[in-house]
Amino acid sequence: MQLEFSFIIPVYNRPQEIEELLHSFTGLNTTLKYQIVIVEDGSTISAKEVVSAYKDQLNIAYYYKPNSGPGDSRNFGMQQATGNYFIILDSDCILPANYLEEVVNSLEKEYVDCFGGPDAADKSFTNLQKAINFAMTSFITTGGIRGNKNSVNTFQPRSFNMGISKEAFLKTKGFGSIHPGEDPDLSIRLWNLGYKTKLIPKAFVYHKRRISWSKFYKQVFKFGMVRPILNSWHPQTKKITYWFPSLFSLGLILAILLTLFNFKILLYVYALYFVLAFVLAILKTKNIGIAIQAMFAICIQFFGYGYGFLKATIVVGFLNKNPEVQFPELFFKN
Repeated sequence: MQLEFSFIIPVYNRPQEIEELLHSFTGLNTTLKYQIVIVEDGSTISAKEVVSAYKDQLNIAYYYKPNSGPGDSRNFGMQQATGNYFIILDSDCILPANYLEEVVNSLEKEYVDCFGGPDAADKSFTNLQKAINFAMTSFITTGGIRGNKNSVNTFQPRSFNMGISKEAFLKTKGFGSIHPGEDPDLSIRLWNLGYKTKLIPKAFVYHKRRISWSKFYKQVFKFGMVRPILNSWHPQTKKITYWFPSLFSLGLILAILLTLFNFKILLYVYALYFVLAFVLAILKTKNIGIAIQAMFAICIQFFGYGYGFLKATIVVGFLNKNPEVQFPELFFKN
């Protein structure tokens, strides 16, 4: 099959992000023809002028639609696209020059109907962005699930950097209404239909994550909340590892409390963990300031995700409540 790529990019009130992403497209090392589909998801700050400025350089289709969330906007974009293989990107990503080459090389060697790629921090990013990137991608924090080379058939692509064939999209009907969590939900439904997924380690993007500490906490809190919901929908995917952030957070609280009774061994274990994480952060970022911020990011990530996971586990898992009724903020009404 001759692959014809269409990039699907939803955007909401972020014209500057789209400008940076489209500029990175102009630097791709490829002779392949491809389409870019921009879906403006009910924005009040339009990216239309930015898109128009690149129409002479790139094959772009621009659509405006009422706000219905990123998942539904991606589905809309794939319905309009002309390609037979879709690559979905977040608007806050930037492509390295060899991105499409790496995708094509990997799919030619081992074709799958869905792939994901890692994210990385560009040197132009702020220290906060680099610190959060470390917390989100390091093996010592997430087990490398966002970019582990051993994650092949069990890898759940994330929609900031994800490819899916037109055939697989039509069979699954694309993303559901939950957000976040729409991407692992889609991956699981793909597996249930017999499709394979894989990670393409070299097909990474620079993921800016334009967020503050408070926004980061809110993001990981929601990540934690959706996992028990996904577990209730897809019980076969439950893993003990999903409990780790909650157990880590509760253990740290316990370790601090135990010091009141002069029991410090558990706190020493946590101190050793953070020393190791700090060293790895310095080696990764080459910056002590970023490494210090990365420690804050790790704590926010574990406590935010852990609390969200426990809350949803109690409500959905133990009390058997309807998640759409209990957590309406996690669902878009299309």
